Amino acid sequence: MNTIPREKLLGTLKWRYATKQFDPAKKIAPADWSALEESLILSPSSFGLQPWKFVVVTDPQVREKLKAVSWNQGQVTDCSHHVVFAIRTDVNEAYIDRFLARAVEIRGGSVEPLAGYRGMMVSFANKAAKEGWLHEWATRQVYIALGNFMTSAALLGIDTCPMEGLEPAKYDEILGLNALGLKTVVACCAGYRSAQDKYAATPKVRFHPKDVILHV
Repeated sequence: MNTIPREKLLGTLKWRYATKQFDPAKKIAPADWSALEESLILSPSSFGLQPWKFVVVTDPQVREKLKAVSWNQGQVTDCSHHVVFAIRTDVNEAYIDRFLARAVEIRGGSVEPLAGYRGMMVSFANKAAKEGWLHEWATRQVYIALGNFMTSAALLGIDTCPMEGLEPAKYDEILGLNALGLKTVVACCAGYRSAQDKYAATPKVRFHPKDVILHV
């Protein structure tokens, strides 16, 4: 496993910020974008179920429509890639069986020894659906992927801006997500900061360590 110096990690996290103004002329190289897509795929999730889909929007006309339902924020159209983080609405028994089939495909063996794990996941999904919090659980998983994506991008020197200022239902309509069993949760713009973005040099405001970290 390759590691990076602690100083590089902390320096990268200090360098990263929610970019307010992207340079529309600068695009992410295909190899770098491929690595970022892989970082999304490698994001951890509860049970490993990956209850999400990541919609990469590069079409200028579609992004203009999304900008209009994103509080008219310019990052949507100026960034290199606009990623919509959506949850799956079909996390059910059939979906769990698909996941287990994929596990066998990758790791070998058969599904029979996984019967206990299957039962646990099915019980969880059914209970969450019955009690009405399955989508909330999936939403929390999506935010894990979002954080992983942003950190991965920063380590590649790529800027991001997470975006909750949008109308999820309108995103779903524009992107045709309802028919795919998906619901928008959050979005993230990725690209390169503009030299005119004054926020790039603005110091981060964070509470003292003692106010946010508790040792017990």
